[in-house]
Amino acid sequence: MKTTRNHILRAAALGALATLALGLGGCAGMSAQDRSTAVGAGVGAVGGAVLTGGSAAGTVGGAAVGGVIGHEVNKPK
Repeated sequence: MKTTRNHILRAAALGALATLALGLGGCAGMSAQDRSTAVGAGVGAVGGAVLTGGSAAGTVGGAAVGGVIGHEVNKPK
């Protein structure tokens, strides 16, 4: 039972990463800061989902934290 859950979580994480990679193709007209925010939110969402076992709150929280970090990392000086 536990291995089935692990396979599902891995498949979900892989699907999210593939979606993120394909979605970033549409970021050509975005500024560097916008791209960093989007990437941070995507990575944070995947990380939050993995760390919390796929809970919605963990996914949304991870996306929010990742987006803020990505936004601040590439902030114009």
